[in-house]
Amino acid sequence: MLDRRKFIAGAAAATAMSGVGLGASATTAESSYLELGGPQIAPELMPQVVRVKRDFVPGSIIVVSSRYHLYFITKTGQAIRYGVAVGRGELVFRGEAMVGRKVEWPSWKPTPAMIERNPAAYARYAEGMPGGPNNPLGARALYLFQNGHDTAVRIHGTIEPQSIGQSVSNGCIRMVNEHVIDLYNRVALGAPVSVY
Repeated sequence: MLDRRKFIAGAAAATAMSGVGLGASATTAESSYLELGGPQIAPELMPQVVRVKRDFVPGSIIVVSSRYHLYFITKTGQAIRYGVAVGRGELVFRGEAMVGRKVEWPSWKPTPAMIERNPAAYARYAEGMPGGPNNPLGARALYLFQNGHDTAVRIHGTIEPQSIGQSVSNGCIRMVNEHVIDLYNRVALGAPVSVY
């Protein structure tokens, strides 16, 4: 498992490659993460610095669900792209939101709809689960709000990093724990989030 110090060093190296596209430089960024012993996910889902449209607002988050990518806009025309897992089927969240809350090692409680859909998996957690290394929300969570109300959708870590690049969640956006820690440290409360 990648420790925080090595991840930050890798993230700094990737960030230093400002303005790279999807060519050879992006492959170098992927390699630096793989060499650090990161989670075994597809190279295109590893964090990398990419060019984006210049009209995206720095500090915002853009999620392209069909491609399993989350973009954190670092400056005009540039973003860090992370791989994510998204909601399955009709559970995929789409729309505009904002980061209304940030929590380290968040507690978790399945929604009533989750318990109704799959009581065998979720009923035993109806009273909730404290944060920690076995919690499904992982190391960090960004709570998405719309019009001042919690949507119950989170951008969060996961204890199942192999799920990255798949449509498997109950609507939340999952990230590898090391990656969500990096994103968490960059994102401000109130940051706009667009999910497509």
